Amino acid sequence: MLSYGIGAALIVLVGYFGWKFTARNAYESAQYSVVKSEGGFEIRDYDDLMLVSTEMQFDAQGNDGSFSRLFRYISGDNREQQKVAMTIPVFMKRDGESGSEGSDGQSQRGQMSFVVPRQVAEHGAPQSGNAAVSLRHRSGGKFAVLRFAGRMEDASLNSKENELRRWMEQQNLQAAGSVEFAGYDPPWTPGFLRRNEILIRVD
Repeated sequence: MLSYGIGAALIVLVGYFGWKFTARNAYESAQYSVVKSEGGFEIRDYDDLMLVSTEMQFDAQGNDGSFSRLFRYISGDNREQQKVAMTIPVFMKRDGESGSEGSDGQSQRGQMSFVVPRQVAEHGAPQSGNAAVSLRHRSGGKFAVLRFAGRMEDASLNSKENELRRWMEQQNLQAAGSVEFAGYDPPWTPGFLRRNEILIRVD
């Protein structure tokens, strides 16, 4: 019985570290420096980023084909047929104000974006051959950030956004842009192991 337990523990450990290697640690991450850290909250200074973006149905979280469009782009579905390495995080942003629905009661539209690797961006990212996928520049600057685990569902996102805004008020930080969401993990990652973030640009 003891040997069985040890064997099971080893399998879990191997699986966990295998997941770690094939998930976040295997990818280039958007560069930033931490200006201030307090629990799950941070103020970060981000570098300029080049993003490849597409429209998404926000509550679909990529299941509407938006993730696939971006993945095809980095897999070589671009004018140069150039493969581009996957990076983290995947950025998501609602169109308009916060909330899960648009003014007509329909699911809210938004944008999903992959970060173009630094070296690829410096040498000129390949142009998309798909009109639904485009390159755009994300200006660097300071962001207030809240990191949390779990699934990106509307109720939790709205709750965490309110939590971040309350913290910003305590820190006398003024929002200078709309809210963004960032996901760091593949879809099969259990919720309690996921790394999610809410970001708001600040003055």
